[in-house]
Amino acid sequence: MHRSRVYALILDAPRRSAPDAVAFWSAALGSPPRVDAAEPQFTGLPDVVPDLVTAVQSVDDAPRYHVDIETDDLAAEVDRLVGLGATPVSRWQDCQVLRAPGGHLLCVIPVASAPELFAATARRWD
Repeated sequence: MHRSRVYALILDAPRRSAPDAVAFWSAALGSPPRVDAAEPQFTGLPDVVPDLVTAVQSVDDAPRYHVDIETDDLAAEVDRLVGLGATPVSRWQDCQVLRAPGGHLLCVIPVASAPELFAATARRWD
């Protein structure tokens, strides 16, 4: 048994256009941008969706959207999603990048939200 939940909606923007993307999405969603020095490639857009991280990520790739799924058992969640048709793409730090049927990327990450939020909102998988 393990648990997981959608943790984040990430707006991937090519590095050269990331500042413009941050300015646009910040204004469009009414959220002042916030950068954490520990992860400068991410610019948070706090409180856009309650209990969901929303951020612009500067990437060396094409623009796209992806979701992060947090879990208390990374291997079990990756196995579950692969069993549903996702294919492994790569690893980055503690993150496993998968491609869902249809081509969308998703990242499976260890629990990153507050423990009480995760406990209250994560789905249980047997």
